[in-house]
Amino acid sequence: MPRVVKCGLIQATHACGTDEPLDTIREANLAKHIPLIEKAAGEGVQIICMQEVFTGPYFCAEQTTRWYEATERIPDGPTTRLMQELAQRHNMVIIVPIYEEDSPGVYYNTAAVIDADGTYLGKYRKNHIPHCAPGFWEKFYFKPGNLGYPVFRTKYADIGVYICYDRHFPEGARALGLNGAEIVFNPSATVAGLSEYLWKLEQPAHAVANAYFVGAINRVGHEQPWDIGEFYGQSYFCDPRGQFVANGSREKTELVTAELDLDKVREVRNVWQFYRDRRPETYGGLVEL
Repeated sequence: MPRVVKCGLIQATHACGTDEPLDTIREANLAKHIPLIEKAAGEGVQIICMQEVFTGPYFCAEQTTRWYEATERIPDGPTTRLMQELAQRHNMVIIVPIYEEDSPGVYYNTAAVIDADGTYLGKYRKNHIPHCAPGFWEKFYFKPGNLGYPVFRTKYADIGVYICYDRHFPEGARALGLNGAEIVFNPSATVAGLSEYLWKLEQPAHAVANAYFVGAINRVGHEQPWDIGEFYGQSYFCDPRGQFVANGSREKTELVTAELDLDKVREVRNVWQFYRDRRPETYGGLVEL
């Protein structure tokens, strides 16, 4: 019997002014996303993912300690608890990308993973942290991840998470495949310009090289007062052959959905024997350089 899973991605504009109180900012963005989660539930979506640090703007456009107060604990913070309630209510797996406080002064760019019964399964912490102009000052905010490349065995599929800048590094994408991922979600915040042409190149390449599905999510719009560029949306799903199966628009807040036939993972791996033909004993130099 085919293993078909309906998945969803939410791309959205920031919900309010960035000068509002931090609690107001979080609540406004949650209020924007919850109806889209409800819409997804009504359409039969079984796994859904939001964009990078979805409860706020992309604040890494500046360097100020104000945003440290936007952190939350995982799983004990308010957003994770709320998403656990929604997951249980809708029998839906939810990937929750937020700004995490591990301890005072130790903060991560993290995605919590919640199973369809509301159980907190664990989290992925972004491993590759950029710090470059214009406006991607992430090392000011995030410590590099320390949890490796976990794969979460959810009710519907075995899923991995790779966050934004991670997508430029094939090593972690491979590790997720080796760890058993059938779908990898990449919540992002990326603007038009230097890397836009890579947006629909790198991740389909990861999907092909590792024979899994990829769901890529990017926010939309211009965020003031920084306006580091246009967050160009275009969230999408691609299959293990690198073919696009659903695409979002460039400009609007929306839910992007696709039905993913997980049997295609085995089918493609039986044709392209990349896992069989790997030569890990020859790759030692990669971690010595």
